[in-house]
Amino acid sequence: MTTAPWRDPALPAAARVDDLLSRMTLEEKTAQLYGVWVGATATDGGEVAPLQREMTADYDWDELITHGLGQLTRPFGTAPVDPALGAQALARAQRRIAGAGRFGIPAIAHEECLAGFTAWQATAYPVPLAWGATFDPELVEEMARRIGQDLRSVGVHQGLAPVLDVVRDLRWGRVEETIGEDPYLVGTVGAAYVRGLESAGVVATLKHFAGYASSAGARNQAPVRAGIREFADVTLPPFELALREGGARSVMAAYNDTDGVPAHADTGLLTELLREQWGFTGTVVADYFGIGFLQTLHRVAETEAEAAHAALAAGVDVELPTLKCYGTPLLEAVGAGSVPESLIDRAARRVLLQKCELGLLDEDWDPEPAGRITLDSAANRALARQLAEESVVLLDNPDGLLPLAPDTRIAVVGPRADDALAMLGCYSFPSHVLTHHPEVPMGVEIPTLLESLRAELPDAKVTFAEGCGVSDPDTSGFEEAVARTAEADVCVAVLGDRAGLFGRGTSGEGCDASDLHIPGAQGELLDALVATGVPVVLILLTGRPYALGRWDGRLAAIVQAFFPGEEGGPAVAGVLSGRVNPSGRLPVSVPRVPGGQPWTYLQPPLGLKADVSNLDPTPLYPFGHGRAYTAFTWEDFTGGPQAEVDTDGSYDVSVTVRNTGDRAGAEVVQLYLHDPVASVTRPDVRLIGYRRLPLEPGESAHVTFRFHPDLSAFTDRSGRRVVEPGALELRLAASSADVRHTARLALTGPVRVLGPDRRLRCETEVSGVW
Repeated sequence: MTTAPWRDPALPAAARVDDLLSRMTLEEKTAQLYGVWVGATATDGGEVAPLQREMTADYDWDELITHGLGQLTRPFGTAPVDPALGAQALARAQRRIAGAGRFGIPAIAHEECLAGFTAWQATAYPVPLAWGATFDPELVEEMARRIGQDLRSVGVHQGLAPVLDVVRDLRWGRVEETIGEDPYLVGTVGAAYVRGLESAGVVATLKHFAGYASSAGARNQAPVRAGIREFADVTLPPFELALREGGARSVMAAYNDTDGVPAHADTGLLTELLREQWGFTGTVVADYFGIGFLQTLHRVAETEAEAAHAALAAGVDVELPTLKCYGTPLLEAVGAGSVPESLIDRAARRVLLQKCELGLLDEDWDPEPAGRITLDSAANRALARQLAEESVVLLDNPDGLLPLAPDTRIAVVGPRADDALAMLGCYSFPSHVLTHHPEVPMGVEIPTLLESLRAELPDAKVTFAEGCGVSDPDTSGFEEAVARTAEADVCVAVLGDRAGLFGRGTSGEGCDASDLHIPGAQGELLDALVATGVPVVLILLTGRPYALGRWDGRLAAIVQAFFPGEEGGPAVAGVLSGRVNPSGRLPVSVPRVPGGQPWTYLQPPLGLKADVSNLDPTPLYPFGHGRAYTAFTWEDFTGGPQAEVDTDGSYDVSVTVRNTGDRAGAEVVQLYLHDPVASVTRPDVRLIGYRRLPLEPGESAHVTFRFHPDLSAFTDRSGRRVVEPGALELRLAASSADVRHTARLALTGPVRVLGPDRRLRCETEVSGVW
């Protein structure tokens, strides 16, 4: 085999793989199509037994790997494993896999990496909703590059991130995993993450394809009833952007069905759209147990073999996380003639092409880790701090109480103030795995907000009372909390979520909310604190926004942080002290009332406040909103009263932004599109461009946005994506509701029908800082 053409790195990958496939048996080709979760049984469902150090499972391991193996599932992310020892164990396992088969091909090892490598002792970065709040794709790209480097350092090839679902209902438990409620923000930030991960040689996996966040009633895995226009214009664009600009090499199918068709069995989605129209050539992997769910939950297959056939035919190449449908049931079905072997060949070819790209078909492949392994380096922590600081959103500060005086008396109250887990989302290792291992230390240093505030303001007198729990109704701690507040100059109320899985938290996978009240007795606690008459600063450490209209005008300040990661405590404390000038902007609207959902800012006129309904969906704080400790002026706007632009032309709008305050800060200039009349209803406004501008006191920057009419395109009644002639408005704004300048355009010329090569991004340029 060492002289066979498939071993020759000088040959094109396609030629190598074709030669290899011609030599493989059916069993060997099929073995490339599934992963194995070591230590897990094939019937565990969503709860998987802890990983054991050695390669043990319900399978006969030696017999299983004789034919090869496609994937190894989460060797670091299932139980606490020392990174150096884990890398050595993974290398031994890979040598064993390669040595057992005829061809010496190792497996692809994959891990979760949503907010950092989900492994013990690895950096816990802010969650994706916090990435969205930064409006800083370049910083997200650098974070993903570091995550990828850490993954590769221990022998991992594929990362199951980013999540590109667009929030449609804030009650959904996985809002924390999303980047926001706008497809342009999700797509641009998500593509940056993909670029970073792929630049480190790690396969990025886009998920969940597609429609998962549009589930009915905001219930996890519930059916999706989105129409073709919502699906095409809101759900799909982030995936297009991440594939075209990021170069993602894998896509994960979603759990949901859309209009009765499960994604794992949707040929139109996974083959006709993804591959034939978009030109995707990578692998499609199943979401965990998703192929089996075609039989057990969706009931579109009677047997495991039928589920395997449906998934393969649709275009799912790899069964994850462990062997179930693509094993014996599939082999028997091929032998019986009910499943064509060509489907196996098609999927195996895609898997082997990816292994070839990763160097796993090369004779000199070496699984040994190179050098010292450090998964939470000083550079990682510094980047985690910067991301956290940029993501904190100052919602309100009406009387300028913040920053806090350095020698003030502060009562810190609330269940999230002195808990390190308050900083972490569901897919962080401590929240995701360590809760099952209470005897194991955290693995990384995570200062609480209470600890951080005491360090930030050493001259302040800081007292603390928990007040209540996160989700329980017990109010017995209110008395102490009120007493501590009454003795203070200011109360810092730290409320929020507890991340968890499947109902064990108030945010996270399977932790959906019936409404948007702050969980448990926390709202009552806040009422009691406000009633003291002492100024109350509300700090929210959450995975989703909560309705705050009940306290509108009653709070001294409100600070929102979306699970800001291991450096979140110092970041929020820095905002309170004034060391950090807040620059985060809302990636999701903050509702006024807890009901009336679902709602996002992407609404046509009848989705806005109207006399036809008593429910007013107007948010308390709109998408894109955020305040700072400095002021900015927007000058020298270019955009005449009305300009004519061809439907295939372009138009520039620009503005000079000046920091008129006495401290450095960052303004986020946002460009929105308003389409007054179209052939189908359109959102009143939607984001089509943005630029973050860091400015020193007195400094100015001139930013230009180049609008192309492709950015106004939408799906018409016949299902075509079109640019229609007619009036448009380009609105330069500080939020979706705070418009500073408007340019009015008239698109002229014919209706243009766009293909998958359409322009997806608004070009921006900063011409000078002075």
